[in-house]
Order: sequence, then structure tokens, then C-alpha cells
Amino acid sequence: MAAIIQKYFPDLTEKQLRQFELLPALYADWNEKINVISRKDIENIVEKHILHSLAIAKVIQFNPGTKILDVGTGGGFPGIPLAIMFPNCEFHLVDSIAKKIKVVSEISGAIGLTNVRAEQARAETLKGKYDFVVSRAVTAFPEFLSWVKKNISKENHNSLPNGILYLKGGDLNDELSGFEHQINIFDISSFFEEGFFETKKVVYFSDKNCYN
Repeated sequence: MAAIIQKYFPDLTEKQLRQFELLPALYADWNEKINVISRKDIENIVEKHILHSLAIAKVIQFNPGTKILDVGTGGGFPGIPLAIMFPNCEFHLVDSIAKKIKVVSEISGAIGLTNVRAEQARAETLKGKYDFVVSRAVTAFPEFLSWVKKNISKENHNSLPNGILYLKGGDLNDELSGFEHQINIFDISSFFEEGFFETKKVVYFSDKNCYN
């Protein structure tokens, strides 16, 4: 397990490697009690969930103190792997389904994460401000943006302006039409060589997109 993570992130500490090592068995155990990951995917959790989440860490290295909101986190993706990767950042993981948040809380506690807050909530009701909002394709991008735009802080502290980092797959042309000057699309296959990532992307949105 740690080998594939270490292959792409060679500077991890022993503590981070241990935390990543613990995740597959913990998720397998909790998935028997509360189904948060498909039975098929639980066997490929390292590639399809953990490494996939870490594609965001190839787009940006969050500075210490960065506040990140994970909307529709499900069982904790991408939030938990990112919280391991960036222990000096603050992560707020939200989902509307209570049992999923229970899994997030239990797994975060089991691996000793102190930078994760898990909450049952709908994105539309959240009041706080964050540097970045992350998510894994919970809905079409325009609708997602309408939920979370209010939560993006205007004060920038990172190499990229504050915004959204959205993990999506497939053809995004129609979905992202009209946002051309506010987005950049990163092919995850340029970061990771596994075939699963061939059509996977990180969509970065910002009102102050420095790439354009």
C-alpha cells in the first residue's frame, strides 16, 4: 500500500506512511458495518480512492494554515488523504448523510488525525469561509459552484488563488461551457501512470485564475 503512495510522494514522513497504511483495513472493516464504498471498489481502495484524492496534491501544495472544505465527502474522500498529506492545514468534511460522517469521524480518530472536523450538513447551509473547496463529482459543476461560491474566502495564502478543486472524469466540455476563463483542467494521467486515471481530471476554478 505505502509503496504506490511513496512512489508518487517520496517525501512523506514515517507517521504519514503509517496513516496511509492503516486506511485500507479500516475502510474494509467499516464498510462491512456501513456501506460507504462499493464492494468492488473496496478491493481497489488505494488506487481508486486514496491515490485519486491525492491528485489534488499534485496540483497544489497547500501552505500551513490553509482552510479546506470537502463537500459531499462520503466516507472521507478526498478529505482524509489530503489531511494526512497536509497535517498543518484545517479540513472540514461535510456530507448530508449521518452514517457517512460517522465513518469519517471514526477513521480520522483511529489514525490520529487532529486536523479534521466532520459534520453532517448540506453545502447550501454552510456559512464559513475557506481557502479551497474540494470534492469528488457530487453533482454537475455549475450546480456545485452555486452551492459553495459563497464559502470561498477572498484572502489568498497559496501559490494558486483561492477556489475549487474538483475531481471529475470523462468529457467535461458541455458541463464546463461558459467557465473557460475561470478554470484549468489537469489530466491526472500526467501525474499517475495507472490506467484508472486515463480519463480522470482535476478541475481548478477560481474567479482570479492565474493561468488565464
